[in-house]
Order: sequence, then structure tokens, then C-alpha cells
Amino acid sequence: MQKLVSPESITSSTAESLSEDACVLDMDYFIKTLSSIKGKELRPDLIGSIITHYASKWLPDLTGDETEHSTFEDSPKSITSSWMKKRFFIETLVGLLPPEKDCISCNFLLRLLRVANMVGVEPAYRVELEKRVSWQLDQASLKELMIPSFDHTCTTLLDTELVLRLVKRFVNLEEFCRSGAALLKVAKLVDCYLAEAAVDSHLTLSEFVALASVVPSHVRSTDDGLYRAIDTYLKAHPGLSKQERNRLCNLIDSRKLSPEASFHAAQNERLPVRAVIQVLLSEQTKIYKHIDWSGSLSGTRSPGVGLEGPARCHSKREMSIQQIEIKRLKEDVLRLQSQCMNMEIQIEKLSEKKKGYFSWKKLGIPVFRTNKIGEIEGESSAAVGLKTPVEMRTRLVRGKNSSKWRTSMS
Repeated sequence: MQKLVSPESITSSTAESLSEDACVLDMDYFIKTLSSIKGKELRPDLIGSIITHYASKWLPDLTGDETEHSTFEDSPKSITSSWMKKRFFIETLVGLLPPEKDCISCNFLLRLLRVANMVGVEPAYRVELEKRVSWQLDQASLKELMIPSFDHTCTTLLDTELVLRLVKRFVNLEEFCRSGAALLKVAKLVDCYLAEAAVDSHLTLSEFVALASVVPSHVRSTDDGLYRAIDTYLKAHPGLSKQERNRLCNLIDSRKLSPEASFHAAQNERLPVRAVIQVLLSEQTKIYKHIDWSGSLSGTRSPGVGLEGPARCHSKREMSIQQIEIKRLKEDVLRLQSQCMNMEIQIEKLSEKKKGYFSWKKLGIPVFRTNKIGEIEGESSAAVGLKTPVEMRTRLVRGKNSSKWRTSMS
């Protein structure tokens, strides 16, 4: 039998050995010893290591490895008795946690929170765990964040209300407690979580929108992850009305979609027509900016360029390639303008036949026309033929989708 260490003789070296041998100690003795350790002013990360190691040996649920043997299941007692012991054990550990931040990993705290919700610990201990997790939510992994709902009144598989509380607390932290990089990590984590939760047919639209909106829109560097989650939700909830689909798509900033996501969205029949037009107009704006940028390369030098030495002269071949590229981009812009005008005429025709269909002019989008020489005019061209909405959306984007979006979305 291992010799027990007196609490009064605990030092830093014996604390390190305790973290390795804690699995053979009696639970009451461990609590008494750890309480004495906290009074020795040892490093918080060392105390956290002791708690993590000891708890993982007692509860395999905290390691994520279900093959390990649980000490609580050694005796053939009832399940209720085992759960009572687990609840007492979790509440005791929460009371022993050091107050310092980052002394225990966020993933371990999330596993502790999952078991705490499963065995029904007192609300005060649950709130304390949620507060600690929110401090370092940017260090959490998607696997540990996917905590199932143990509330019999909840219809969803995942505890989305818990994740919403965690993200709200993290966003509301003081600026000195979180950085821009941490906010970006949490935004990506929320988008990945939404993509997984969206598969649940019981997830309501209000719950999805609340969780997607809890992260400020300016935090996301790209909206590809959010678009993927929304497309998954639309696929799992085909009975959504037009207003509900518009409400979802309003969460997306089309200017922050990658070219691959924009191409997929332009051909996505699950999206409302208005959302598709917004994506196309955003791509048109990007092309205009690219043309202006490309044109500035072939223009005159800036006043300060003389300070940097003489500029390199472009060869005739390079100039020819640039001119061909600019010409191709201009043709793409004109084609998109013509197709947008074609869709506007078709929508106006449909609105005359059926009342209640939204008018294209109400969107406040300017109408562009092209004449025979390719110049932009304000009047309609008779050469533009009418197409059905499905045919128009199919012809809006040339080229095939990338394999990534075709396999993940379609």
C-alpha cells in the first residue's frame, strides 16, 4: 500500500508526485490534501494539473476515453447511487478549482460541465463552470463544445442554449480580457457548431438566428462558414417560408464570400432570388474594383515613385496579357449587367400577373442596360430575350463549381 503524505509536509516536489499518484488516494484524503496544497501558494497550473489527473482517473467521462475503468463502478450498486457519488465528486472539484484563469484547459472544463449537466449538479456549481469556460472559450474544440441536452423539456439534440450563454459571456468580456484573434476563433467555432446543429430538424429558426447573431458581424473575416451552416439548415428544413429564408440570408454579408462560395450561392436553388441577386451584385462590384486596380498599374506613376528608383518597363507581351485580361473582365461585367436586367424584366412581368410578388423596383437596385457598342445605358434593350427564373439562375455563372462546394453542399 502506498504511503500517504501528510498535508502539512506538502511541498512543490511532493505536489508534482501527487499529481501522478493521485489515482490511488482515497477521495476524502485527496480533498483534505488538496485544500492544504492551495494554502501553500503553489503554482496554479500545478494545482490544476493535480485536479485534472485525479478527476480523469476517477471519471473516465472526463478523458473522452470510455475504455478506462471508472472507480465509481467498482461496487455493484444501483445507478442512482453511482450518479449521486458523481454529483458530489463534481461539486467538490468545482469548489477546489483555483481562481486563476488558464490553470485548467478549456476542453477539460467542458467535459466537466457535460458530466455536471448529466448528473444534475446544483445551479451555483453549473454557473461557476460556465463562467470559467467562457473565460477561455477561444481555446475550446468543436468536439467538446457539442454537449448533448439533458433537459427532458428540450427538443433539440444539442444544448444550444448552453452554447449561446457561453458565447454571450465571452463577447461581453472586457476588451483587455479578450483579443481580436480570440474573437475570430470563437466566430469560426460558432459557425462550425451551427453547421453541425443545423442538421437537427427540431432546431427552430429563432434558435439558429440567435446563435448566429451573438457574434458581431464585423468579427468574421469571411462568411463562408456561416453560409455553409445556413445552406445546411435550408436543406434540413425544406418547409421554410419565403420570409424565413430571407431572414436567414440577411445574416450573410455577400461581400465577405469567397469566389467559390459566391459561385455556389448563385446556383443554389434553396436561396431566395433576392439573395442570389445580392451575391451577383457583390461579385460585380469586386470585378469593377479589380478593373480599376488593374488599370492603375498601366497608368502614370505616382508622385512618390521617383523616390523608389525607376520603375521596370513592362514588355509588349506583358502589356498584351494585361489588356486581354481587362477586356475579358469588362465583358464579364457587361454580361452580368445584361442578365440582371433580364431578371428584372421577368420579375416585373410576373408581378403584373400575380399580386403580392415583390417588385424589383422596391429593392432600390439601379437598372443597367447595354447598347450595341457595349456602353451602359438607362433604357431597355430589345435584343434581350426573356427566360424563366430557373434558366436565368443557371446561366448566371459560367464554369463549374469547385469540388469542395459540390461535395459539401449539393
